[in-house]
Amino acid sequence: MLTLAEKVDPGHCLLMVVDVQNDFCHIEGSMARARQDLSMVDEMMPNLIELLEQARRVGAPVIFTQAVHSRWSDSQAWATRLHGVNLEVPKHCREGSWGADLFEVTPWEDERVLVKRRFSAFYGTDLDVMLRALGIKTLLMTGVATNVCVETTARDGFMRDYYVVLASDSCAAYDRAEHQATITNISKYFGQVATSEQVIKAWKDLPAVKARG
Repeated sequence: MLTLAEKVDPGHCLLMVVDVQNDFCHIEGSMARARQDLSMVDEMMPNLIELLEQARRVGAPVIFTQAVHSRWSDSQAWATRLHGVNLEVPKHCREGSWGADLFEVTPWEDERVLVKRRFSAFYGTDLDVMLRALGIKTLLMTGVATNVCVETTARDGFMRDYYVVLASDSCAAYDRAEHQATITNISKYFGQVATSEQVIKAWKDLPAVKARG
């Protein structure tokens, strides 16, 4: 498959919404409390919500990932992961907490919420099994943070022979240079970068499927 339209065909493309959670996106979440810049989150959310609505319209399956951490999954090495942003790891995306809840997105009944314990949604999960069962060939990547969990999952997906399309304005980082670095990296080595508008344009002539929500 060479064209964007071929890759995002809803018959084999899945929309992956990565870690759109309170601790990552809300002004009272742990990233905001660590004084991280949430301006890109604010900018991307309308694009993400529209892309999600259009994916549902054309029948593309959707998976939401949810980072959840507890003493059962924390290791000494893993506990060092966010020292560079001065964040209190023991209070970040904890199991059962408000911070771990999804932010401004609500999965439909037949959409999957995949709990993950590491940056990649493939690591230690049954994501690959589900994708292959659904006949998925392309991962349409969105969410936060662009340069961390989104990019890590995209790389892992490409290593497993999935096409990767990064929706550049439907994901966000806390530093614009880091966001741009991922866009450059994905476009050069791991997949294709497109705007949400370009993806939606590729879907515009497709018939709506029966609502599943």
